[in-house]
Formats: sequence, C-alpha cells, structure tokens
Amino acid sequence: MQPIVGTYECKIDTKGRVLIPAALKKQLISVGDGFILKRSVYEKCVELWPMNEWNKMLEKLNELNRFNRKADTFIRKFMAGVKIVDIDDAGRLQMSKDLVEFANISKDVVFSSKINLIEIWDKDLYEQIVNDEEIDFGDLAEEVMGTINNYGA
Repeated sequence: MQPIVGTYECKIDTKGRVLIPAALKKQLISVGDGFILKRSVYEKCVELWPMNEWNKMLEKLNELNRFNRKADTFIRKFMAGVKIVDIDDAGRLQMSKDLVEFANISKDVVFSSKINLIEIWDKDLYEQIVNDEEIDFGDLAEEVMGTINNYGA
C-alpha cells in the first residue's frame, strides 16, 4: 500500500459529517474499498483504517488465543466502537456520535497521516499533543530511530 501523506484541517457538521479535503480524498480513494473508524489505543482521537490494512490487523488479532483472558480482553477493547464507513458521493465521511464524543471533537478537525492510516483529532487536542514541550522530539527520534542504519535507503 502507498503511504498516506499529509495533515489536513476541516470542519465537522452537527450531523457528524466531515468533508474530506480533496488532496486527502484522492489518496483515500486510491487505497481502497471501504474504511474502518475506531478509537485510538493510546490517544483521544479516532483512527481511519483503509479496509485492506484493517484486514491485515484482523489476521494478527485472530492469531491471539481467546482462552487467554488478557488476549480476550485486549480484543474486546481494541474492537470497541469499530464502525465500517465509506466516503459518500459528496466527499464526506460520517462519524458516529460515540466516536466524536470519545475524541472530544467539537467543530475543527485535523486529519493526520500515520503511514498506513489516518488519525482524526479535535484541532485543539491535536495542537496540544504535537506541541507538547515535555517531549523532546530529538531525544525521542534518537531513542526510537537511532538503531536503524538503513533509513532513507
């Protein structure tokens, strides 16, 4: 799959519909056949998964032993709030009320690429997390990427 690239700002209407920016819509249409919306595991945002990427994740989840209580609990929590969605003919994405509330989305929305999926944030929350001064991005980059010798190759 071609990576999804970019950060886009838009608005959500009172019915939970978000008009997808044209540049992002073009990328999303090229990756596939439907999408999944779900709660993020670590952050107060919603994730938009292309169906082919979601199916890869389901294959991994299906390998977990459901007779292991932790695995069973993980699957339940990971799948909580999952919705199948499409981009309508007008280029809009419908977000369910429970996912909008989970992510504290009010009016201004940010779509932020995360390689093979998109995070959907309330704009104010996104700005807070991206500009968090408690996290030194240089130190984080060194810790996470510092052992990889062939990036960019």
